[in-house]
Amino acid sequence: MKITATIITLNEEHNIAEALQSLSWADEIIVVDSESTDRTVEVARRFTDRVLVRPWPGYSAQKNFAADEAANDWIFSLDADERVSPELADQINKLKLGVPASAAFEMPRLTFYLGRWIRHSGWHPDYKLRLYDRKRASWQGDYVHEALEVNGQVERIKGNILHYTVRDASEHHLRMDRYTTLAARQTASQGKRVSIASLLLSPAVVFLRSYIFKLGLLDGIPGLAIARFAAHYEFLKNLKVWEGQRSRSHE
Repeated sequence: MKITATIITLNEEHNIAEALQSLSWADEIIVVDSESTDRTVEVARRFTDRVLVRPWPGYSAQKNFAADEAANDWIFSLDADERVSPELADQINKLKLGVPASAAFEMPRLTFYLGRWIRHSGWHPDYKLRLYDRKRASWQGDYVHEALEVNGQVERIKGNILHYTVRDASEHHLRMDRYTTLAARQTASQGKRVSIASLLLSPAVVFLRSYIFKLGLLDGIPGLAIARFAAHYEFLKNLKVWEGQRSRSHE
């Protein structure tokens, strides 16, 4: 089988070259850029002539657009801050020798954060569905945490996606405002409400789950940071949902 690799981008000049280099095994590479203001498009065109620029419609819509533009039905979706490890590339090349019965494949993701690979904290193995037959799967989700919805069997393969997430604590903190806004919109769209009790208790539950039950304490200071940021994310998301509730009640 032949595989098209897809990446969606926005101002990923510092990431895109290494991400594309890790896709050298792909039969086709498509980059869909959301009108970057840095050199993302210029750098991407060194690796593929299939670089498309269009306004941002949302995560799922952009990924589905990329898949629709592919010459092949089998799609491998990679984020710009990720790399395909040599082990995973070998596994995919073996799959290319046949015609899989499964509709999609998932693989573990290993994240590099604050100077170390994170093997606990709920961040590993962190299986991700990324290789799929576009005739039997598509991306769903309007706001954040888009997911691949598959009609058929899902198989698990070895080899990590290597995830080079935020470069430092400041970037992690800054990203939270945007992502909690999207998450709050998604929560509100599902009709969920936030109470004082959830504002008080849910961040503590999230911290304990990450740091204690998911063994984040074994990840050292980065594990503590992950748990603390996760708790703050939960609080900020719920606070924004509460703000929306309060605004609607005063209309």
